Amino acid sequence: MARKQAAPNAEQERESSRKIGVLSALWPFVRPYRLLMLAATCALVMTAGLSLTLPLAVRRVVDNFRVSDSELLNLYFSAALVIAALLAVGTGVRYALVTRLGERVVADIRKAVFDRVIGMSPEFYERIMTGEVLSRITTDTTLIQSVLGSSVSIALRNLLIFLGGMVLMLLTSAKLTMLVLLIVPAVIVPILVLGRRLRAISKENQDWIAASSGNAGEALGAVQTVQAFTHEGASRRQFGEMTETAYDVSRRRIQTRAYLTVIVIFLVFSGIVGVLWMGANDVRAGLMSEGTLIQFVIYSVLVAGSVAALSEIWSELQRAAGATERLVELLNAEDTVLDPVQAQALPAPVKGEIEFDNVSFRYPSRPDVSALENVSLTVNPGETVAFVGPSGAGKTTVIQLLQRFYDPNQGAVKLDGVALDDLQRDAFRHHIAMVPQDPVIFAASALENIRFGRPDASDAEVEAAAKAAAAHDFISKLPEGYGSFVGERGVMLSGGQKQRIAIARAILRDAPVLLLDEATSALDAESERLVQAAVDELSQGRTTLIVAHRLATVKKADRIVVMDQGRIVATGTHDELVAQGGLYARLAKLQFTEGLAAE
Repeated sequence: MARKQAAPNAEQERESSRKIGVLSALWPFVRPYRLLMLAATCALVMTAGLSLTLPLAVRRVVDNFRVSDSELLNLYFSAALVIAALLAVGTGVRYALVTRLGERVVADIRKAVFDRVIGMSPEFYERIMTGEVLSRITTDTTLIQSVLGSSVSIALRNLLIFLGGMVLMLLTSAKLTMLVLLIVPAVIVPILVLGRRLRAISKENQDWIAASSGNAGEALGAVQTVQAFTHEGASRRQFGEMTETAYDVSRRRIQTRAYLTVIVIFLVFSGIVGVLWMGANDVRAGLMSEGTLIQFVIYSVLVAGSVAALSEIWSELQRAAGATERLVELLNAEDTVLDPVQAQALPAPVKGEIEFDNVSFRYPSRPDVSALENVSLTVNPGETVAFVGPSGAGKTTVIQLLQRFYDPNQGAVKLDGVALDDLQRDAFRHHIAMVPQDPVIFAASALENIRFGRPDASDAEVEAAAKAAAAHDFISKLPEGYGSFVGERGVMLSGGQKQRIAIARAILRDAPVLLLDEATSALDAESERLVQAAVDELSQGRTTLIVAHRLATVKKADRIVVMDQGRIVATGTHDELVAQGGLYARLAKLQFTEGLAAE
């Protein structure tokens, strides 16, 4: 059920989000667009300057209401109109430039985060849900886009107006300005006090939004299982509770921000009213002209408005700081599987010799359970080796270590005599084709799904691979043939059809090493015979590692490796292992009876 305590990792992360300075982490993404930023800054300074010039024109107009020279009065009105027009144009230019900058930078951030997480090893996804990663890429970057594309520009403009307005207020009336300055501490104190609380709440709010997104993504990703076990009600309650928790936190954030806004605006405008009252008395006493008082009041309103805007933008910046911190966590996430600085090269051509040299391994999420224990094994080039054993014996772990999804805790996994951790991962993975037990089908056409194994393959090569995998016939019967969309995760295909597309993908890969993890488990008897023939043809001259339970697949292997509790307990051919009467013989009797009957 949903957790009611603080959002995941909130306490550990809260300390580092107390300072708005975390936004400096965005600078590497802004730096390439310095010219665009400079142009936007120039437009910003111009509009701020024009805003501060407008009260001067108003003062001239008011003080010359009673002059007999109408042309002079018309000149002042014209000047005020020109200033207003320039202010409008400058504001439009500033908006266009700043918004473009924000969109461009956020697009780069999204790409950088995706580029980082797509290459992370599976251990990374044991610690974080993919839905939360997606939330950070979408929700958090949207907050940053709002800040870069709007809030920062408005903040700088209001800061300039505040500073310039204070100077011009001082020049207009030093006495009244000193009175205004007495209000400043009363305004700053609540900003600092409530602002700190607001930062913590904003970060917690984002944490809960991401957590609820992760929960929804998990449920929707397995929607058929959820429905099959009539778990919709529980899933709705869990998501509802997490969403309500996020709402409760956001309500606290809204209330805190509302209190801050009320306090700041009340203090600022109460001060202005008091100053205006004193100024009115000075006008009546002849110490100040009406135009000067109006000029001072306009500057006071501009300064007060800038302070109120800055207080609100400060809240936005705090939310963006929390979002930035969460994105930086992804960008700076340390992976346990790293490419070497100076990678070795595989001997050419790749023969496909595989060696496990005294390998021991424990999954990071299960450090107390040994997945592999002192495993030593050499698979010769072109040899077909089948791995059998009970569930949890370590068969799939062998496949995962060979693809270097994890690094062994002890020993080394080698390809053609070179340890995998001395190679670039993409360099040796190009020479491996994989057919998983649960085939992954993308939301694309059948053609694109098969071509995923080799993006540069021609349509004819894709079709040949499909024929070899016994997939051509059913693909041809789809509404648009190879161009037919197969749905998200291949929902429009049966389990066997998805598996045959996965096998076609591996055939098209044409790699010297072939990994089959229960590759024929979802096929009917006829399709299995067709695919098995294709696999037999495909494995010729290739190093093939097979994780299988079906006897027809196992018997054709050059060698069978029997595993139990992470250890190799026996190796040999089918007949040799049956004659030994050990674990393999028991598995053959229990699990392969159907296969024996079929034989």
